[in-house]
Amino acid sequence: MNYKEEVLNKLKQFKKEDIIISTHALIRLKQRQISEAEIIENIINPRRLQYAVKQKANNLAEEKFDCYFGYSKTQCHRYIIIIKNKIIVVTVIKINKRWQRIVEKKINRD
Repeated sequence: MNYKEEVLNKLKQFKKEDIIISTHALIRLKQRQISEAEIIENIINPRRLQYAVKQKANNLAEEKFDCYFGYSKTQCHRYIIIIKNKIIVVTVIKINKRWQRIVEKKINRD
């Protein structure tokens, strides 16, 4: 199931200061040549958000989502985020191949 609308509504409640990028995500940013500003922009202004898949969170006070921000048919950014009183970016992945089928399989599985 695609939770895109739910995630969009939740992201609108937060400001730039409410985004925390984990140490792991910072390492992945550098490896995958993605700018921190680009991630923050995608979360604050989620116009590129195409899909959001809900994942199992560690506790009841938080929600975890696997979000896909599409740039083209062959390029997207995938962020795993946790939403509670702030947004925590757990990891960042850059996908450089046809990514829509990957997401559709995940959504159809749920």
